[in-house]
This record gives sequence, C-alpha cells and structure tokens, in this order.
Amino acid sequence: MELVFLKPAEARIFADFYRHCCQLDPLCRDIMSPTLKNILSGRAEITGATKIWPVVVRDNCKIVAGALLAVVDRLGDSLQIAYFQALPNQEEAVGLLVRQAQALAREQGARHLLVGLNLHVNYGLGLLASHFELPQGFGSAYNPSYYINYFAAYADETVELVSYLTEMDDFDFGLAPKVMERMTRRYTVRQANFRRLTEEAELYTDLNNRAFAEHRFYYQRRVAEDLELFREFRPFLREENLLFLEIAGCPIGFMLWYPDLAQLMRPGEVVSWQTLLKVGLWRHKVDRYKIVEIGVIPEYRHSGAVLALFRRVRELTTGRFKECESGWILKDNKASTGFGLRWAEQEYKKYKVFLIDVD
Repeated sequence: MELVFLKPAEARIFADFYRHCCQLDPLCRDIMSPTLKNILSGRAEITGATKIWPVVVRDNCKIVAGALLAVVDRLGDSLQIAYFQALPNQEEAVGLLVRQAQALAREQGARHLLVGLNLHVNYGLGLLASHFELPQGFGSAYNPSYYINYFAAYADETVELVSYLTEMDDFDFGLAPKVMERMTRRYTVRQANFRRLTEEAELYTDLNNRAFAEHRFYYQRRVAEDLELFREFRPFLREENLLFLEIAGCPIGFMLWYPDLAQLMRPGEVVSWQTLLKVGLWRHKVDRYKIVEIGVIPEYRHSGAVLALFRRVRELTTGRFKECESGWILKDNKASTGFGLRWAEQEYKKYKVFLIDVD
C-alpha cells in the first residue's frame, strides 16, 4: 500500500476517484465535482491563496482512498484533509493518509489536521454523522457511515454540528401575528438583484465577514471567491433565494435559501446542464427547501432582526413546500441551537469535524 502525491497533470486521477465513489453510492448526489475540478485545475479563485496537494492511496495499483491536502493562507494553523473519499474497510489506507498529512503539516508549520472542512465553510463543513439512510440534499454534506469511524480513532478533538427540520405547517415561533409584526416592523427585507451581481456579491461577502468574524472555522472571504460561487450556481438560483435585511436602508444581515434540487437528481448524478434542464421543467415537484445561511451583524443579533428574515422566507415559501431544513449549526452555539429548537422543535442531521494534533 502506498500514498502518492499527484502532480498537477495527474490531478484528474483524484477527481475521477471522487466521482467514482459518488457513483457507487445510490444515496450520493454529486454536487461538488465541478467545484473540485476547478480547484484541482487552479482555476478556482481560492487556489491563489491555498497550497494544495491532491493525494491518493493505492493498494496493488487500485485506488482505495484519496483527499485534497490543503493549507489556506487565512487558516494557516490547519492542514485540511478535504474532499476525502474512500472505499469500505480501508482503515490501513486512512492511517497512512493521516500519518503523511501530519508529516506535511509539520513541514508547513500547521498545528493540527482538520477533517471535515472543504477549504472554506462555504464549500462545506462537517462529515455526516447521522441519517446515513437518506439521499443527499442539495448543498448538504453526505458520506457513508464508515467515514466517521475512519477518523474518530485519531481525533484529539471532535466538534459536533446539527441541523433542524420542520414541516411548513409548524414553521412558527409561537408568536401571535401582531407580536411578530411589532418585533419586525423596524426592518426591511429585500431580494437580491442579480443584474447587479458583482455589487450584491460584495455586500454578501461584507455581511458574512462581519457576521461570522468570531465563528469557529470561518475565515475572512474575498469578494472574488464568493462572486465565483454565485456565478457557478447562479443558473440554479432565483433572486428570492438571497435576502438582504436592512434597517433605515442600511444592510445588517442576510439569508441564503434554496429548494432541495437534489430531489430532481439521479443517484450518483453530477450536477450539470442536464440537472439545470430538469430544474427548469420540474422545479415545482421539489417539496423541501433549505435555509443555508443566516447572518446578522453583532449589533442586531438580539433585536428581533432575524425574525424579519424568517417571516419573509415563510411568506415566500408557504404553499410551495412541505418541509424546511436548516444548514449546520455548531452544537455548542447555544443561542443558535436554542433558536433552532424554538423554530423547528427537533434536531435533524448531525455532522462532525475532527481535529488531529500534528505532534
């Protein structure tokens, strides 16, 4: 068994293995392969600020595991094992990967390995740790259950995340309509204007950086990085999917939500123009949507501002969807998890991030 650092011209070997693992699993919907391909080719904006080493582990010439080892300039204390894929029963291969990653981390001055972050939280955070029997949602992490076991044995710290799910009939905070109106009347919620995509991306980046400055695993984004993501997924989004929260005309927060378009994808399907065609024809058949991100700048977090965003998204989605799923929330973020329980009344999928010491 050997671990191979792939040369730039060989990077497609890892991309092919990543896609192959998705195709083997009937519950996987391959949403990230196009982004991964841009990262491996060096075309993605984030690669200009990231050291990247695509690696695979071979056993008798057969690839059994692979990952993207990466150090991002704004998160230099961590060497990430990102976009990890592996076949079942490959504990030896994963052990080899971890040891080689630790050696590389020492060379790069990183203090620990980080498993579960795909370069930035906007590309994905957390390995799935529950509900392995369900198909992958659009924009949600998915992996077989044995991935958790592969890394749990090496982890010096495990960080838990949780999402929430509610039926639209229960999409409520227990507030009377008059109370909700009184708490939110100060705020205005507007839809994005994609004819001014660059300006809206700049606003989105600024609000992210201000709202999540102290969030664990988050680091400051650059406008070009977010603009690239918006351009990549723009064909799947409508202006209503990005909401900006304002007070007296001043932006103070945002919400990103979208339908679970993975419901229209076949098992193992790579998101593509064919997916877009199905979205155009059958978007109305999607019965679940996902609130991916909610960000409010610190000064307004406890003022009822976030309720204005929830009120608006409920207005937009009632009668169109049966269920709403949240994005991941750090389990130790008591303010957000408490809010999630008031909104949804139950936890849903769980995720884990592993930190492994280098020494």
